[in-house]
Amino acid sequence: MASTAVSSHIHALQAKHAELDERLHDEMARPVPDTATIQALKKQKLRLKEEIAGF
Repeated sequence: MASTAVSSHIHALQAKHAELDERLHDEMARPVPDTATIQALKKQKLRLKEEIAGF
């Protein structure tokens, strides 16, 4: 993968990670947060973080 392609891919992963973080924050701010949704979002964030760290 070319350097710019890798950079673009990492940027896209970081944007997805930030979006998941925002969704997680929104869910936790609800009066009755859904723990299953919170767990799923955290797992998705962790997978993205690991993928980003792999570059």
